[in-house]
Amino acid sequence: MTAIHSEPRTFTDTFDTATAQLARATRDIRLELIDGQVRSKVAPDGDHGRIIQWLTRICMQHEPDLWLHPDQGLKVQEYRKGRVRPDGCLAPMDAFVGQGEWAGPGDVLMAVEVTSYDRDTDARDRVEKPRAYAETGIPVYLLVDRDTHEVLVHSEPDGTRYESVRIVPFGKDVTLPDPVGITLDTEPLKEWVR
Repeated sequence: MTAIHSEPRTFTDTFDTATAQLARATRDIRLELIDGQVRSKVAPDGDHGRIIQWLTRICMQHEPDLWLHPDQGLKVQEYRKGRVRPDGCLAPMDAFVGQGEWAGPGDVLMAVEVTSYDRDTDARDRVEKPRAYAETGIPVYLLVDRDTHEVLVHSEPDGTRYESVRIVPFGKDVTLPDPVGITLDTEPLKEWVR
């Protein structure tokens, strides 16, 4: 009789399986895994979606071969054991083809988050995700903060944090550094906040 040995499942493997099953059941709940903690994201509201549409159009006008992929799951942090679902990932159009729900971040030029009106947005979007994206080496992290009416541009990741953070109030222009190289007129953002 031959014994069958299976490799023990890691917490990340279990998380991946659970989120795949949940995704088949509902689109209302989106889970992430940051610093070993499971977090949920609320479904975006209409203004949130409109901000992503606005940014997608600008990115495509600037560079037609790039796309702001909405809700693409990314493997982040040390050993890629974290799982996040940015509101948008600026990457080549075919960057995630064949990679499944959780893709490698190698082609991502910029991660985008738009704050939600929930209790976790402060920890998730302002603390945990900037650190996770910097650890992963994503060149630019753009946070559209609807609570403070500001755009935060994080750049120059050093493997632990972003060395540069530029904060601009809605209504002023802000330049997204290379490799993105786009200047945003943030005036329209004033229309899409509560």
